[in-house]
Parts: sequence; C-alpha cells; structure tokens
Amino acid sequence: MKNKQWILKKFPVGEISEGDLVLEENEVPSLLDSQILIRNIYLSLDPANRGWMSGQKSYVDAMQTGDTMRGGTIGIIEESKNEKFKKGEIVNCMGGWQQYCLSDGKGVRQIPQGTGFPLDCYMSILGMTGLTAYFGLLDITDPQPGETLVVSAAAGAVGSIVCQIGKIKGCRVIGIAGSDTKCKWLVDELGIDSAINYKSENLRQKLKETCPDGIDIYFENVGGSITEAVLTRMNINGRISLCGLISGYNAESVVPGPAWGNLLIKRIKLKGFIVFDYFKRYMEAYQDIAQWLKEDKIKYKNHIIPGIENAGSAIKKLFSGENEGKLIIKISEPN
Repeated sequence: MKNKQWILKKFPVGEISEGDLVLEENEVPSLLDSQILIRNIYLSLDPANRGWMSGQKSYVDAMQTGDTMRGGTIGIIEESKNEKFKKGEIVNCMGGWQQYCLSDGKGVRQIPQGTGFPLDCYMSILGMTGLTAYFGLLDITDPQPGETLVVSAAAGAVGSIVCQIGKIKGCRVIGIAGSDTKCKWLVDELGIDSAINYKSENLRQKLKETCPDGIDIYFENVGGSITEAVLTRMNINGRISLCGLISGYNAESVVPGPAWGNLLIKRIKLKGFIVFDYFKRYMEAYQDIAQWLKEDKIKYKNHIIPGIENAGSAIKKLFSGENEGKLIIKISEPN
C-alpha cells in the first residue's frame, strides 16, 4: 500500500519556502502487534505547525529533518491488532501530514458517532480549536458579565469561538481582524459588539472609542504592535490569556515587542497555556460547546481544501490571513 507523506527536508528560514517540505510516496509498513492502521480523512493546519518545523524543542519534542510533518488528524481505523480499537472506528490523533499512519494507540481518541454533528466539526469547534478557546478564555481569565474582552485574530478559528463564548458569558466583546469582510462577519453573524480592521483603521484610536472604560480581558493570538496598542488600554487587575503570537512565527529576527512594563504597573495577570494541559477536562468542554451548538448560541466556519498534495501551499494561508475559519485539508472520504 502506497502512502503520500509530506517530509520535512529543511528547517524554514522566515516564511515556509518550496523545498522545506516535500511530498513523497512511500510504502506503508506492515502492522505489528498492538498497532492500528489509520486512513486519515481530515488534517488540521495550525500556526503551531510553523513552530514545530523550527527544529527547536517546545512543549513537544523538536522535529528532525526527514520526519513526516506533524499534524492533528481525524481518520478511520482500517486494520487493528490492538484490543482497545476496532476496525471502522473514527478516531482523532496526531496522524501527521500523510494518507495513512500507524499507531500503538497512545494519544488516539475515539470520536463519538450518531451525535448529529458533521465529522469535520471535531477538527474545529469540537476539537482542539474549541478546547483551546474554551479553556484559554474561561480557565485563564474567568470572564464576568459586563467586562470588556478584546480578541486579536478574532475572525480566526480560535478567536471567533472565543468571541462567542465571551458573549455567552455576558462580556462586551471587541474583535480585531484584518479586513472589512471579516469585521462585518464578526458583528453581523457572530453578534460581537464591535470589530476593528487593524490594517485600515487607527487601532489605538479605535480602541479608545470602543473601549471607553478600558479593557478587562485580552485574548492574545498575534503579538507585536497589536499587543502594544491593547496594553495601553488595559485596566488595573486586567487579565491576558496568551494563546499565540502569529505575527512573529515567520520572522527571521526578534519581533519588536510591547512595553511589558505595563504588566507590572497595572498588575496585569498574564498566563500562557497549552491546550494539552487540560486533557483530563476535555469532556467538560465538549459538553458545554455541544450544548451551545444545539442551542444555536455559537457558530463556526471551516475552510476545507481537498487533497493531501495541497497541504504545503495551504499552510501559508494562515500567515497571509487568506483562510476563512478553521483551515483543514480533506485527505479522503469518510467511507
């Protein structure tokens, strides 16, 4: 059986370039005892992919050249020699940028069937995207009714869910995005209070207008100049959830940062987090988000691109802002 795989050939310098990742076709190894063979259906493309390609250890081990590109997947078990998993089960795991993967079952989770939710939503709102938004906002910042929440990359996969959970919890929500179309979607479709196009509007001035009483909570996805502007409006005892810093992921040198002295002067709580830390509490988030979906209190948008061969070019959309919602590669059909 042949397996198309994206292989990390070089550590990117700056933006991902042609030749950093190469699509190869290799044999699928024979199944060993206690292993399962998974045919991948969906592949998640995330800003974290760029960090994993750097060759530096972070919250996971560093990738090496020659490795199959790391990535979260949803797939179907084609063959099993592991008593915990059956052929035909739909599962979620770090299956990588490839058509097939072998696993010993570690880190593999069965996806519930018959829920009425589309399978691809388990790659976004009922997957790591939703979990990141849920715990990053609720656990880190404890939003209260009437507080002002500002979200950067607000039209992105995580940011758009954070905005909606903030509204559910009674916050005034201000989103920062990179186009008028995205800002209109945030206000008209998701129902947030205001949206700012940082590319065409004076961000500092608009923050003064939309947050006249200051900012209580900031959900950080971007970093750089956007964060600098937000920090000038933070209230005493404000809280910041540090989810990502995408503005610097492709930088070849250190990106100028915000005036972090404001964190001290205004006694701001800043906490970074990794969603995997909440593994034992995933069911809590699933139950709440599923209920909000059923009650039509929360919406999501998936940007699905067909074909494993398109993963190498599609990943660049995350850094240009071309994606609309959660970026996913469709590798194969569910059946």
